[in-house]
Amino acid sequence: MNRTQPITLLVCALGGEGGGVLTEWLVDTARHAGYAAQSTSIPGVAQRTGATTYYIEVFPVPLAELGGRRPVFSLSPVPGALDAIVSSELLETTRQVGNGMSAPQRTLVITSSGRTLTTAERMQPGDGRADAQRLLDVVKAFSREHHVFDMGTAAREAGTVVSAVMLGAIAGSGLFPFPREAYEQVVRGGDTSAPEKLNKMAAASLRGFAKAFDIVGMPRAQAALVTRLLSSGGDEAPVQPTLSAELARAFPPPVHDMLALGHARLVDYQDDAYAGLYLERLQQVLAAERAPDPAGANGFAVTREMARWLALWMAFDDIVRVAELKSRASRTQRVRNEVKAGEDDIVKVYDHFKPGAPEFAALLPASLAHRVAAWDRRRKTPFALPLKVGSHSVAGMASLRVLASLRWLRKRGSRFAEEQALIERWLAAVVQGTRTDWRLGHEIALCGRLIKGYGSTNERGKRNLLHVIDHLAVAPLPDGSPAARAAAIAAAREAALADEAGTALDATLVRHGAPPRPVIAQPIRWMKRPPAATP
Repeated sequence: MNRTQPITLLVCALGGEGGGVLTEWLVDTARHAGYAAQSTSIPGVAQRTGATTYYIEVFPVPLAELGGRRPVFSLSPVPGALDAIVSSELLETTRQVGNGMSAPQRTLVITSSGRTLTTAERMQPGDGRADAQRLLDVVKAFSREHHVFDMGTAAREAGTVVSAVMLGAIAGSGLFPFPREAYEQVVRGGDTSAPEKLNKMAAASLRGFAKAFDIVGMPRAQAALVTRLLSSGGDEAPVQPTLSAELARAFPPPVHDMLALGHARLVDYQDDAYAGLYLERLQQVLAAERAPDPAGANGFAVTREMARWLALWMAFDDIVRVAELKSRASRTQRVRNEVKAGEDDIVKVYDHFKPGAPEFAALLPASLAHRVAAWDRRRKTPFALPLKVGSHSVAGMASLRVLASLRWLRKRGSRFAEEQALIERWLAAVVQGTRTDWRLGHEIALCGRLIKGYGSTNERGKRNLLHVIDHLAVAPLPDGSPAARAAAIAAAREAALADEAGTALDATLVRHGAPPRPVIAQPIRWMKRPPAATP
């Protein structure tokens, strides 16, 4: 959270849905919680010709901490500078997105999936309704995070109006720094009675609030749990690792959450020195992003994306990592919980491994690794060693722990050096692209999404990424402008993610003047960098 700028919210509601009441609830909640807030509204032309919009700003620092100073608020929303949009009608949500209000890297969008048809839709002789799926696609494409559910149905089931449901959705999203109790107290009107003793209107509003709070809040809580587990390799850990004061000063606030997760992951994966290399690489990206955008008008999105994808690539999976994760105490407890085993129950766990020559060669120096790889290529069938390890037994767990203890050997292995070389090529492209044009650097950074999985899937992702960099970001193109390159890279990335076979990617490459990917039989680890193609 940026503690120097207000949190901005745009609410869109149709006539009779209680948008004004919702705005009053939000402002009262903020003020009772000790925060400065302001709201303005722009009425629609009629019941359905246009929605009434309400604009709310809340300063994220309590008044008690401002030392007598007061924040300065805006009277109207600024396109692309909204933290959240909440709307009770799907087409109205899309209308605001079309007006440029939602920024893909910044804006949270919460919308109802329900439709109230416009006059133009009703006038058509046939089915004049707008395609709901296309509307949803627009919302997804132009939002940082989105939650879509039928607010009208939720309100009817609770016996209340849509404004109470929208309030619950806002509270569940965690947009404002207020506890749930603060919202509920305002809905109660200060009445501290038990739910069954409240007047019918307040009780119904609280039911609608709770229903929407759970709809929006539960997926976020589950996502936070997954992030927590993944960032720690399976062990329970704090929801958000903390940054040292030195790192917090070195990087802007929009990057802090991803930076903390990435740094903690790499310390857990290897050691402090390896996490330090991660920070050095991010500093290069940050310096490149600050060159054209010192104030961070784009929320330092390039550095933030690199903090995410760089950490994932640097913590690549190998047999040492697999053995380490499978031998953790938290994993054993999780398995017992999943099978609902009691304290006196005996649970036997058998882990199946099938490491091949590349996995063994990865931990060897380059000269030996090449010999192992050449030997494996000469075989009619690739070498693989099927293993069945009973991790519940002393011998099985001891073998896993011995393998996990080889972490020190990782840095001396051939794969580590090769992965670092590939990472540096990607990093250099991001830095150069960002200095040339912010959007170009951002699109190249997002290509980190291509690196996923292990084995052939991982190798294919790296080949795709390097081909995109070499032939769309660097090589001459019919239209070599930064904007055209950024659009081509974005299209190629989405094609690669949509089609595992790569047919769509090759077609996209050719369409933008780049050659299709070559057919490669050997892994990328032994490839030399291809020359830049000419049109």
